[in-house]
Amino acid sequence: MSTPQPPHDDNATKIYLWPNLFTAGNLLCGFMAILKILQGTIERANGMMSETGWIQIYLSSLYFILAACIFDLLDGRVARTTKSESPFGREFDSIADIVSFGVAPALLVYEIVLKDIGLGWLIAGFYLVCGALRLARFNVFAAVAHKDKGPGNEFTGFPIPAGAGLVSSITLLILHFYGTDVALDRGWGKYFLVAILIFVSLMMFSGFKYPSFKSFSFRTAHSPLKFGIAVVVLALTIKYYEWMLAVVFVSYLLYGFCRPFVSRATRRQIEDDDDDDEDEASQA
Repeated sequence: MSTPQPPHDDNATKIYLWPNLFTAGNLLCGFMAILKILQGTIERANGMMSETGWIQIYLSSLYFILAACIFDLLDGRVARTTKSESPFGREFDSIADIVSFGVAPALLVYEIVLKDIGLGWLIAGFYLVCGALRLARFNVFAAVAHKDKGPGNEFTGFPIPAGAGLVSSITLLILHFYGTDVALDRGWGKYFLVAILIFVSLMMFSGFKYPSFKSFSFRTAHSPLKFGIAVVVLALTIKYYEWMLAVVFVSYLLYGFCRPFVSRATRRQIEDDDDDDEDEASQA
């Protein structure tokens, strides 16, 4: 007697082209960031370049991590706009995220400041494990929410892409102002970056709610005021990316603390949330 097979869901195995191409871009950026970190470490250890040279290599890895954030931001928007969301895409996205926003930032901070600290490897590993656990929790909660009520419009805890962006942008900011490794190697920046890494790790499992902006897509209409503000922020970020990226990520972090005190109407304006039921199942 044959064993009955579970029903086959064709949508679960579909590989939609465009959203998964953006996810692949995210994964490749994370891989390139890791390669740059390893290159800088090897060449620095062998005395093959000056201090300025290896800093430039580490800066390249920062840019790849930040580029991965852009790909991660776009893949979900493309999937929702083209109605091509799938369980396969969600799992692929998590695999890419653990490389680009888990392994790459942990390795970067370890190589720049943590390797000379006694338990530096443990701090970097703590961030990596917290990131992996958060992604696993996200997938479980997202699957349950999708089955019961549909995807939620907020995250519980600080998202790992935003965490990686925060760590990378603050590192970029410190290097921009000092131009050398002094702040990160022997100064206050070394301890500040370690504190940021630990804080972000803990925030991933906090109870603070963060908007997912999932209702925002390429078809979303905005008022002239919102459009003007978006243009100004985008222009400033492009022109002064060395410090504006840190402003953007820190603002998102702080918004989670302020959000409970913001009125529902104001939240809807900020988050472009037209859903009347804000208390529906949220994603992790």
